[in-house]
Amino acid sequence: MAKRSTRVRLRPRADWHKRNFLTSVLIPSLFVKRAGDQASRPPQFPKIREGEVCITWIGHASFLVQTHEVNVLIDPNWSKWLKVIKRLKQPGFEIHHLPSIDFVLVTHAHFDHLDRRTLRRVAADQPIVVPMGVGNLVHDLGFHIVHELDYWQTVELGPLKISLTPCHHWGARFLADLHRDFGGFVIAANGRTIFHCGDSAYFPGFREIGYRYPIEIALLPIGAYEAPTGREVHMNPEEAVKAFLELGAKTLIPMHYGTFRLGFEPLHEPPQRLLKSAQEHGIEDKVLVMIEGTPVVL
Repeated sequence: MAKRSTRVRLRPRADWHKRNFLTSVLIPSLFVKRAGDQASRPPQFPKIREGEVCITWIGHASFLVQTHEVNVLIDPNWSKWLKVIKRLKQPGFEIHHLPSIDFVLVTHAHFDHLDRRTLRRVAADQPIVVPMGVGNLVHDLGFHIVHELDYWQTVELGPLKISLTPCHHWGARFLADLHRDFGGFVIAANGRTIFHCGDSAYFPGFREIGYRYPIEIALLPIGAYEAPTGREVHMNPEEAVKAFLELGAKTLIPMHYGTFRLGFEPLHEPPQRLLKSAQEHGIEDKVLVMIEGTPVVL
């Protein structure tokens, strides 16, 4: 039984120094032109009927989830830089094209998921939900109330039930704040259930999550698996397929790839490996590879 998240150790793998992330990835990426449409056209958000959900991938781990009643933003990040790491794919649309946001969810404190500049622009006196220990990073940004959840804890926000789930990752924004928790969110509304995994390496807890919740749509990370330190902090595509099967979900939407070079693998590799693995497991019809900024009604 996975009662809590498991924390990845900070110690790098013994042979991590054999490859130089700075010279082979970080510096070359500075000279790469950002991909993506920079046009100012707003996305065409469809009218959503009762019982439907609309999912729009903004890029990386950022999603807009809409029902016929509410709009939920998860891990929003419109920044062009993560300190010295350049964003290599434009967000799917400009932040001012967002509809009115009712609730915001942030899975953990890492800079690519908790972007204070973006959150300050999004905040409009609505609630925000974060794991335990993360609240002090968002208290001063303009949200009405900050809900800090422990693992398996649920908060009801309007028609939604939001639950925090464990994962295998780490939550420190800096090395001195290891107390911060980290996880994923299960969003339940009108008989539909969406799981945003946050960041996670593969761990046995996915089976437990699937046992506790009837997950329909799973948003799973598939990139940054060749970490500069050699630590296993993110799932690779094959592990994402394994996690999907253990969750018992119906649709796999990949994320956490193609935006920032956070690992040694090339940006185009994760979705190719995912589709190959899905085909090998006979579930290619359950994989939905999204295009940034294009809403999909499910």
